Amino acid sequence: MEIKDILSRVDHTLLSPSAVWDDIKTVCDDGIKYGCASVCIPASFVKRAAEYVDGRIPICTVIGFPNGYSTTGAKCFEAADAVRNGASEIDMVINIGALKDGEFQFLKDEINSVKESCGGRLLKVIIETCLLTDDEKIKMCELVSASDADYIKTSTGFSNGGATPKDVALFAEHVTGGLKIKAAGGIASLADAEEFIRLGASRLGTSRIVRIARESGV
Repeated sequence: MEIKDILSRVDHTLLSPSAVWDDIKTVCDDGIKYGCASVCIPASFVKRAAEYVDGRIPICTVIGFPNGYSTTGAKCFEAADAVRNGASEIDMVINIGALKDGEFQFLKDEINSVKESCGGRLLKVIIETCLLTDDEKIKMCELVSASDADYIKTSTGFSNGGATPKDVALFAEHVTGGLKIKAAGGIASLADAEEFIRLGASRLGTSRIVRIARESGV
């Protein structure tokens, strides 16, 4: 697979709590230069970044991040606020405790409420696979497939593990209704990226693929 094809699936990501505007600006510049799918940045930078890129690349941000235990109302406010500020894509974290408590209708309702707050923008649902059993992952594939969301996403990158080939393959086996897959966290090489795409991921959350492209002179 050509590196440009891989880059077109990358959400070029910087979510460090110590990030400053110069860092975000560089991520935006690189995302545009290398033809990435979006740049994924903290919500506090969305308005400035959206004005800076002026439509040249979609702006993605995260809500309920990274732990997922904000209230539904708080997540909906975050999503609507991000959209008002110029976000085109929203990545939300589920309430993991609710999943483990079997509160499946709550989870589906929350996803749909956040999607409604997105005003037609893309919604990706982060389930934090490293904290779940395979049965819980399969259940979330079913719930997210039955919801109004656009993607199911493996990881925040802020817990004790990121995307694995096993998890992406599991997603691909169990999602339905055209739900897409985003792999995120720990994608360290072109080989990793190709493997995740081969297994069914449409998006990759990573900063390393752009770094590899820059170092290789693409």
